[in-house]
Amino acid sequence: MAFTQSTQTVFLLSPAHCGGRRAQILLNERASFPLAVQLRETGAPIGDVFRFLSGLYFRGKLTYGRAFARCGVAPHGVLVITPGRGLVPPDVIVTLADLQQIADIGVALDEPRFREPLERDSAALASLLSGDDTVILLGSIATGKYVDIIESRLDGRLRFPVAFVGRGDMSRGGLMLRCADRGEELEYVPIAGAERHGKRPPKLDPIR
Repeated sequence: MAFTQSTQTVFLLSPAHCGGRRAQILLNERASFPLAVQLRETGAPIGDVFRFLSGLYFRGKLTYGRAFARCGVAPHGVLVITPGRGLVPPDVIVTLADLQQIADIGVALDEPRFREPLERDSAALASLLSGDDTVILLGSIATGKYVDIIESRLDGRLRFPVAFVGRGDMSRGGLMLRCADRGEELEYVPIAGAERHGKRPPKLDPIR
C-alpha cells in the first residue's frame, strides 16, 4: 500500500501477561528495583510496565509501533490492549492497584469486563479513521480473543504483519526491533480471510 502524508496508521499492541513470574516480582512489596518502586509510589507508564512483564516481545512491539505510527485525527498512533480499560496509550500511568485490577480480568470473549471496554474503544477509534487509514495489530492472530472484537468494529481495516505467521513471541520481538532499527516497515495483510498459521520461518540472523 502506498501511504500519503495524511494516511493514518495506528498500531494496537497485545497485552502482557500479568499473572506470571515476572508479574510476581514486580508486585512484590519488597522489590527495590526502580520500576517496582515507581509503580508503588507514583505509578509508572503502562508501556514500561508491560515491557518489563513481557520482555523482548513487548519491547519490540512498542519500539516498532512508535517508529512507524502515523496519526492525524487520531490522537495516538500506538495503543495498548489493556484488560478492563480497552485501548490506552503506552504513556498512561498505572499504579500497583491498577495493575492488580488488570491482572484480575481474563483476556476472553466471554469476559464482559474485558470485552465491553475493548468494543467501546475500538468503535471510538473507527470513528477517527477514513480513506486508506489502517490499524495494525501487533500481537497474536491465531485466536479470536481480541481480534474478533476489534475487527467487528473496524470494518475491514484491521491488518497484521504477514511475517508473524509461524513465529513465536521472541522471534516476533527480535524481528520488530531489527525493522525499527533499519527503518524498514513490514508487509501487512488484512486479518479477514488471512492464513493465521504456517510453518516456522528460519531463525533471525544475530544482531551485529
